[in-house]
Amino acid sequence: MIEEKSLEVEKTVLVGIINNRQNVDQSKEYLDELEFLAYTAGGEVLQRFTQKIDLPNPKTFIGTGKMLEVAEFVKEHEVTTVIFDDELTPAQQGNIEKVLKVKILDRTGLILDIFAQRAQTSYARTQVELAQYEYLLPRLKGLWTHLERQRGGIGMRGPGETEIETDRRIVRDKISLLKKKLITIDKQMATQRGNRGALVRVALVGYTNVGKSTLMNVIAKSNVFAENKLFATLDTTVRKVVVGNLPFLLSDTVGFIRKLPTQLVESFKSTLDEVQEADLLLHVVDISHPNFEQHIDSVNQILKEIKSLDKPTLVVFNKIDAYIPEPWDDDELIAQREAKHFSLDEWERTWMHRMNGQAIFISALNKDNLDGFRTRVYAEVREIHITRFPYNHFLYPEGLDE
Repeated sequence: MIEEKSLEVEKTVLVGIINNRQNVDQSKEYLDELEFLAYTAGGEVLQRFTQKIDLPNPKTFIGTGKMLEVAEFVKEHEVTTVIFDDELTPAQQGNIEKVLKVKILDRTGLILDIFAQRAQTSYARTQVELAQYEYLLPRLKGLWTHLERQRGGIGMRGPGETEIETDRRIVRDKISLLKKKLITIDKQMATQRGNRGALVRVALVGYTNVGKSTLMNVIAKSNVFAENKLFATLDTTVRKVVVGNLPFLLSDTVGFIRKLPTQLVESFKSTLDEVQEADLLLHVVDISHPNFEQHIDSVNQILKEIKSLDKPTLVVFNKIDAYIPEPWDDDELIAQREAKHFSLDEWERTWMHRMNGQAIFISALNKDNLDGFRTRVYAEVREIHITRFPYNHFLYPEGLDE
């Protein structure tokens, strides 16, 4: 790994902007998510700073006045890390470090750090390491500024540049080696996928922390790591599942997130192959999250990027036990309701039920409506199976015995 894991809680502050692409509400939502990311990485957020600005400052991302305000807070509260919600250019990162004199991270760097902490298998570690090196390469000049200051002056400019070029060459060689290693592993995994036979493949997809691993554990009776943190698991887990008498393969994939670093999309391409090669997608949504609709859009955007948006998809609204209606909720749910939770009948009268041809509502944690979930998955998998193998239709009845 490029960076050592740190178990100490770091004092951090967050910085975001408000503009025509990101209004006040969206900025707050993104910073909420950034704070959860910081917490997942081991940080404690002391303060948030936002600035209304049409375009980010090309030198320091935010304006001079706001930067001085951040610097004053950082010094007064002994903050060790400042995290920006958008990706910084190498020049911006270097300039901000000179002003604040603490560690500067952007959203991409933070997500990469979390992935580095969470990677368990050799394959996941290789993928993350590749993404880290590709992110690091254009930022090497900033890392050598301390050497340039020490060695700077007349006749002393060469050694600093030589160090930079040497380091760049090392990093490029490392990237090349990691890519070759991934190609080898990819071929092995492709062979493994090819050896799985004719079973229907079902993949769990969704935003990070929506309960995919919990659902995987319940349905497949497996022991996939699940935690209320972002990116609790990175490695794709595949299990053979039998519902009724119908077997199929169920895979749990890495969670998606808005502004997912391009380096990670590329390095985790093979992990996403499980999605690309799936016959059916179970799009799991955390219905208790106030912005679940934006999460759906973000997941669909990534599915579009990997050419999987047109696959048969069943939307699964999870965490119905944690849903709390907003005061203004009067769409098709019962308004002025004193009870916290809705019945399945009430859920099925909402607009969400009509998504992708009748969505389903469950609580994987409390095991609510899992019988209905199994019945629906059985029907979807059976249709795919008998389309592929028409002569097998008599083996599997149309309805799942309760």
